[in-house]
Amino acid sequence: MLIYANFLLKITLFLFIIFLGYAIYFRLMPYATMISFVSISEKRFKTYFKFLLSIFTLYFWFLLLIMQKTLCFDFGNTRCKCGVMEDKYLKEEIILTGLPDEIEQLLAQQKPDKTILASVVNHDETIEKILSEKSSFHKVTSNSKLNIYTPAGHPETVGADRWAMLSGAIAAFPKQHNLVIGLGTCMTFNFINKFNEFLGGAISPGLYMRLKSLNDFTALLPLVEPKWNFPLIGYDTDTNILSGIILGMSKEIDGIIDEYKLKFNNLNVLITGGDLPFFHSHIQNQVIAAPYLIYEGLYYISRNN
Repeated sequence: MLIYANFLLKITLFLFIIFLGYAIYFRLMPYATMISFVSISEKRFKTYFKFLLSIFTLYFWFLLLIMQKTLCFDFGNTRCKCGVMEDKYLKEEIILTGLPDEIEQLLAQQKPDKTILASVVNHDETIEKILSEKSSFHKVTSNSKLNIYTPAGHPETVGADRWAMLSGAIAAFPKQHNLVIGLGTCMTFNFINKFNEFLGGAISPGLYMRLKSLNDFTALLPLVEPKWNFPLIGYDTDTNILSGIILGMSKEIDGIIDEYKLKFNNLNVLITGGDLPFFHSHIQNQVIAAPYLIYEGLYYISRNN
């Protein structure tokens, strides 16, 4: 998913309008009086053109001025991160330690209009106090205004990261069936239908959890660093483990996607999470790689809370 696509489109459109204005002025002015419905003087034409140019220039600067800066905090089991969003566009991603002093320094540097936090860990509660005092702050819970319905189950048990991913999906593909796969500490499958009903999904161990379990529960197997490029037939211990776990998880993902496709037509499949780069080339189904979906979802939630 291209984060800056819409912004670049707006800039391109703006520049095209300016270019078109100049083309009209420099190329068509000599023929203006030859067209029956254009009977204005050159002086008046210049005035109209300058006025039009001024309006578009003011509009462009107005767009820049109203772009709000939102800090989207994602506190996961493996890492704490922050996405700096200007309007709905990601400017940068910052990896954090999750300490209150660090958060306070970040707020002083960025000077955000709004902050939002999705946390699935027991973080220091001082952080929420700092965010509330220094900005317009919201913490994602099942009580947030999400525009997502849960016809079954207990919404209070759903992780804040899953709410964020689902919100990002319906912001990108509204009124459509969306299956969001999160490749983080755990691998989650999250299905929301075209009526914005979150019907549930599945949770299984993530990549690092599986790698670490082999090391923890055996006497001799090493803890292997994940890589995306490895052979089908492993030639040593490391490549045997990588092939078994990453290809095994890839087939698991493909198999579950296929099951969803049997039940739901026109299904969008979005894959996100920190481990996405290790899997994208091994998955056979057509999927949408959305590495920053959680930030986009948090921004979407912040607009309504």
